[in-house]
Amino acid sequence: MKVGIIGAGSVGSATAFALIMRGVARKIVLVDMNKDKAIAEAMDIAHATPFAYANKIKAGDYADLKGCEVIIITAGVNQKPGETRTDLIGRNVKVFESIIPQIMAHEPNAILLVASNPVDVMTEVTLKLSGLPKERVFGSGTILDTSRFRTLLGYYLGVSPKSVHANVLGEHGDSEVVVWSNGDAGTVSIEKLAELTDRPLTPEKKAEIDDCVRNAAYKIINGKGATFYGIAGGLTRICQAVTTNEYAILTVSCHHDEVEGVKDVCLSLPTVVGKRGIHSVIYPKLTPNEHAELKHSAETLKKFTEEALAAIGK
Repeated sequence: MKVGIIGAGSVGSATAFALIMRGVARKIVLVDMNKDKAIAEAMDIAHATPFAYANKIKAGDYADLKGCEVIIITAGVNQKPGETRTDLIGRNVKVFESIIPQIMAHEPNAILLVASNPVDVMTEVTLKLSGLPKERVFGSGTILDTSRFRTLLGYYLGVSPKSVHANVLGEHGDSEVVVWSNGDAGTVSIEKLAELTDRPLTPEKKAEIDDCVRNAAYKIINGKGATFYGIAGGLTRICQAVTTNEYAILTVSCHHDEVEGVKDVCLSLPTVVGKRGIHSVIYPKLTPNEHAELKHSAETLKKFTEEALAAIGK
């Protein structure tokens, strides 16, 4: 599979490296307005290929995106310490108004995978600017938040995070919904596993895990300026599902005609991902409280999305 990455910053370059080292992409094209930066990153990553797979990576221009099956958009302004993801909307909308038409001019048949924040809003902006079918435009959504949740649960319960099935839904942001009610591992609920391992999920422990999931990005940004390894792993996992036509269930963000009574909004639900992009969405079983939280998340995103779409006249 040939993958294009728009933006050779921390997320874009880390994603390119992950794609190469996992052998997911046969060819990668890095596009960045800072061409020297893109060239340097491509050279550095290329020097790792003898230790992994004989895949190719190069810096290029938008014309070099021809033939890409997936184009990952990581370009945009960075989230600063103390800044929320939604604070980035105005600045990143302007960036996307420049990027999306150039992508469409050279490779209109690709799947567009959005990673720039606020990812749910920017996914809807990308959908409107590109005019593509909604199954071919989606965002990384809460795939990283879900990974954080599973990691923390696995560490606490003494099992591999890969054996934990629990999700974070809704916004990739402050209103995200950490779903406790239907998580499981080894065919039993995480609540039951906690009892069996004598590691109870008390309200205090749940609150601690919730805080670590919800505020992980802020802590990482305060410590080192940006998050990129985790999301690079998530984007690579999504590309793997596409190239192998895996029909994997992932918590990616895509356009929904209606969620909890809120119409036309991008957010994350368990979603089947394969060669066509979005194949179907699985609406989860939730408690009444989780339904209410998901509705709040959808309403929050709807408000910010309407502001962003008004800025581009859509």
